Amino acid sequence: MDIPELNYTNFDQFLKGKTVVVDFWAEWCYPCKAQHKILEDIVLENGHLLNLARLNVDDNKVLSLKLSVRNIPTIIIFEDGKEIRRIIGLQSRDIFEKQILNSIKKINNEKN
Repeated sequence: MDIPELNYTNFDQFLKGKTVVVDFWAEWCYPCKAQHKILEDIVLENGHLLNLARLNVDDNKVLSLKLSVRNIPTIIIFEDGKEIRRIIGLQSRDIFEKQILNSIKKINNEKN
């Protein structure tokens, strides 16, 4: 699965006008790798509802600090560039999927 890699130059433009789940991670972070696999599975089954992107915190320290990402793995759900929900730490697939999908359903209900 080809997941866009965000950075300081493309971050705002990528988030504009859509719902995006951003995975904040680092190469050395084992829980990040485990969580990424869970995210990929969720996107494969629910890709019509969300966009997934990644941001390496080591390569994007200024942006990570600006967004107050202090622990990884962290997932932030954005709607049109605004933070809607933040999930910190490795979660089980069931809990993680419910949190993400419930947040996205709430966003979609508010739009309608």
